[in-house]
Amino acid sequence: MTDTKRSEAGPSVRARFAAVSHWWNGQSRPVQWAYMVPVVLFLLALPVLNPPIITTEPYTDFPISLFNAAVFALIAIGLNVVIGQAGLLDLGYVGFFAIGAYTAALLSSPDSELGVRYPWLVIVPIAMVVTMISGVILGTPTLRLRGDYLAIVTLGFGEIVRLLADNVDPLRGNRGFQNIARPGGEFPDGTPIFSQTDALGFYWLAVIIIVIVLLFMGNLERSRVGRAWIAVREDEDAAELSGVPTYRFKIWAFAIGAAVGGLSGTLFAAQVGYVNNQRFDVTTSILYLAAVVLGGQGNKVGVIVGAFLVSYIPDRFQFEPQYRFLVFGIALIVLMIFRPQGLLGMRQHLLTYGRQAYRKLFGAGAAVAPSGLSASSRARGDLPETTPDDHAGTSPRGGGE
Repeated sequence: MTDTKRSEAGPSVRARFAAVSHWWNGQSRPVQWAYMVPVVLFLLALPVLNPPIITTEPYTDFPISLFNAAVFALIAIGLNVVIGQAGLLDLGYVGFFAIGAYTAALLSSPDSELGVRYPWLVIVPIAMVVTMISGVILGTPTLRLRGDYLAIVTLGFGEIVRLLADNVDPLRGNRGFQNIARPGGEFPDGTPIFSQTDALGFYWLAVIIIVIVLLFMGNLERSRVGRAWIAVREDEDAAELSGVPTYRFKIWAFAIGAAVGGLSGTLFAAQVGYVNNQRFDVTTSILYLAAVVLGGQGNKVGVIVGAFLVSYIPDRFQFEPQYRFLVFGIALIVLMIFRPQGLLGMRQHLLTYGRQAYRKLFGAGAAVAPSGLSASSRARGDLPETTPDDHAGTSPRGGGE
């Protein structure tokens, strides 16, 4: 009897979820973002509200915890370009994060041998360009590889960056860099908006940056570049045979993902104000990967949720360091068994614009295409029309928005 009730309740829940998803996907982009404005405002007000249920205090300052989660989310968005959109397994993404942080340190810290003190707003584009170049340098000789071989090479890249920070004297090893530049600005009472002791201003800045990056990524996914990434992810050989320059678009994925990693590194360095070689190890890179897998590869909102969980839960429940990876490991095993596509694994609507064009051609109320062709149409050699499939392009690996 219980199983019968479950079987009856299951489809209704799925149907309601599908109806909501269909309604949301049917809205235009401006309408979707209009609905998201209250959500963004709530997120901006969250550290001020400091709800007792989700606060991390007194163990960890709540604005700092939210800032760390926001930086984690920004990193996950950049890694999602490489893994979720282009289907390239990158285990050394922490290297790009480190390059961005060290670029900020070298260009602004008084400990730097360069002897320059650039403002933070000048450093950000420089760091993004440097990390993009490093992504191209890494990808040019290695993106001929696939699968496990590419993963091993990227893992080696992350370790090379860490070892360079250990052994190259101008990078100061464990001594690190202090007094790294941060954004300016003051509150009406004269206190600085951005400081190492109060992360409120940095959290607001991180949320704004995430919104801007999401807008850019959304437009990019719907462009020719995004469609090429999806083709490479689903079947690289078929994409190559179809005329897609797969190697070039994989380089683009590495470069864009690296730029976002460099941006997050400069933001992190500005808030902490100190960078050394102890913050960019392999385990940190695996946590970034876990956030993407947990949230749902190819789903921008999903990877943000995954990053928030990976960063926030240890601060909220104060796991011991030796148990943190045990908890994440068990959670990932359970998730891969019951929901391999991630918490918010998304369908990639490969034929979204094709369906829209079809409805405009045959009318908004047309649900299916004509089932066949007349004899005269067949004589002319017309192709048969088929019913648009809303599940076309669905992949357990996710995709879309």
